[in-house]
Amino acid sequence: MNTRVSKSLQGAGWGAAVFLSVGIALFSYRYVVQFAPLSTEIAANLFARPWLTLHAGGAATALLLGGFQFLPAVRRRRALHRWIGRVYATGCIVGGCAGFALAFGTTSGPIAGLGFGLLAPIWIYCTGQGWLTARARRFDEHRRWMIRSFALTFAAVTLRLYLPLGVMAGLTFHQIYVATAWISWIPNLIAAELYLRRETLRLQPA
Repeated sequence: MNTRVSKSLQGAGWGAAVFLSVGIALFSYRYVVQFAPLSTEIAANLFARPWLTLHAGGAATALLLGGFQFLPAVRRRRALHRWIGRVYATGCIVGGCAGFALAFGTTSGPIAGLGFGLLAPIWIYCTGQGWLTARARRFDEHRRWMIRSFALTFAAVTLRLYLPLGVMAGLTFHQIYVATAWISWIPNLIAAELYLRRETLRLQPA
């Protein structure tokens, strides 16, 4: 595959990811403004109030902004990139802390709770490392950590993609939810690591 085709495919993939991210983010704000009543499954979470509002607000904001941070035009405008990054990181940390609390309140059982419970601190850690490396001006490391961070933020999208697929496969909501507690984020993180590894190998001298 030549370089031009590869870049076109990467651009198309990025565009689709941002489109889905913005759409899911805007849809998720309904939990913040309480536009509609909570579903039975969500309302059953023991810590839905107030943690759901905080989780939805933080995570949706991170999802809304995160994809645009990789645009060269945004990265060249350092002040804009820096301020968007601060809002993004704050959204991840707030969303992650609230998500950790919600994991303890899930009624879908300990396996689902553990899956979402692990996602939260790993998401916070990757984002925190991205923030710290930026402050230390280690920008190559910063970029790598933020790719990992956004891969985890994108779990909000992949979770919602798997839900209808599970329904079509004939699974119950409980079965789908337990599975997505893990598959919504682990494959994303693996994909990010494979991408970073391939990038490292490509940049090594022959």
